[in-house]
Amino acid sequence: MNPLAVIILAAGQGTRMRSNLPKVLHQLAGWPLLQHVLEAVYPLNPEHVVVVTGHKAELVESALASSTATWVRQDEQNGTGHAVQCALPALEGFAGDILILSGDTPLVESQTLEKFIGHHRREHRELSVLSMTIDNPTGYGRVIRDSYDGLLEIVEEKDADAQTRTITEVNSGIYCAATKNLKQWLESVNNNNAQGEYYLPDIIPMAVAAGSGGVYHHTDSLSLAGVNNRQQLSQLEKVFRDRKVEQLMETGVTFIDPDSCWLAPDVQVAQDVIIFPNVVLGVGVVIEEGCRVGPFCEIIQSKLGPGTVVRPFSHLDGAESRGPNEIGPYARLRPGSVLEPRAKVGNFCELKKAHIGAGSKVNHLSYVGDTEMGSNVNVGAGTITCNYDGANKHKTTIGDGVFIGSGTQLVAPVTLEEGVVIGAGSTITKNVPAKALAVTRVKPTYVNGWVRPVKIIK
Repeated sequence: MNPLAVIILAAGQGTRMRSNLPKVLHQLAGWPLLQHVLEAVYPLNPEHVVVVTGHKAELVESALASSTATWVRQDEQNGTGHAVQCALPALEGFAGDILILSGDTPLVESQTLEKFIGHHRREHRELSVLSMTIDNPTGYGRVIRDSYDGLLEIVEEKDADAQTRTITEVNSGIYCAATKNLKQWLESVNNNNAQGEYYLPDIIPMAVAAGSGGVYHHTDSLSLAGVNNRQQLSQLEKVFRDRKVEQLMETGVTFIDPDSCWLAPDVQVAQDVIIFPNVVLGVGVVIEEGCRVGPFCEIIQSKLGPGTVVRPFSHLDGAESRGPNEIGPYARLRPGSVLEPRAKVGNFCELKKAHIGAGSKVNHLSYVGDTEMGSNVNVGAGTITCNYDGANKHKTTIGDGVFIGSGTQLVAPVTLEEGVVIGAGSTITKNVPAKALAVTRVKPTYVNGWVRPVKIIK
């Protein structure tokens, strides 16, 4: 089998997006458009992946720096044919098939590309075009077939006459070509067109004339659709969401109102999980079996262990619940928050870089940051770990079985050893030894006969 290389065209500005951000960096479901395409081509096991950048190239390359792709610059955007020519030097010595696609087709699937490449090879083509049929073909190059239903040419929208524009089979912008022929054809492409650009589709008549050009029609046009404006981005976002939700429901996940939820591409949800309306599950979320996520929750880069319940209006970012746990309502767990089994974080509580031990409870109106907490600790309402001195963060350590009364301030760095009891309203600035009671309260002052001020009406 011939080896495979991939060229992704990502140099354009995307003027119809009306944005300072390059089009391929606009996000769909939390990933840049270009990342979706990269994730689709890697399962094909190509020997090379070359991405052609141009407009704000440094920004694009920086945003996808973790990619193993080779970056190539198209300093002047002179068309898709010119972009491929810019990429070819990076494939010096490669002699297999080259898959060419755009960086703005976020719903393209590996299986579709695999079928396309397979058809190209079975038909022994030197060039194949992946086509689709859409109701409104405006903006797409039209596929012109010959009298035998074979491929004749692709006519770009700007160069098409009125009759040609009625054709609904269009070029998806995805090609597969033999390396040697591709180089030769590109050398013969000119820019005698309305835009004065070198069009990649102009190689098609050359392939057809040589008897080696073909077309493969894919029935799911949405999976090949490109993004040219905000409306199309929104439409494809909804399509992606619907498909992701459908996949999860087939594996045993319940969505009370699927249309109201939002999911990132890499979200993992186990069976018998219930997702209530208006939930956002962002990038890096793993939800294990038997969890419940209440309405209006946002979860990002977090893991929910088995049986965890997240109550309404809670926000988790970079947190781990090892399950089963209870979180919320109105809880905020910031990066580095870890809950051991049976730990609880209640309403209007915030955690940051806090490890909460098994069976411990932070139930009401408390802030716990930079803290290592043991098991079976009870944190009273209104407790604050004062971890920031204006310049540096400091750690609070709380031993097993500690009881902290309401309205307490723990001024870090400070350690409460095992079994300590803190009286309500205390401010703790020094370490407390095991099983001690710590109470810090100012002696109350009373003024008898005190008369409240009276508002003066002017």
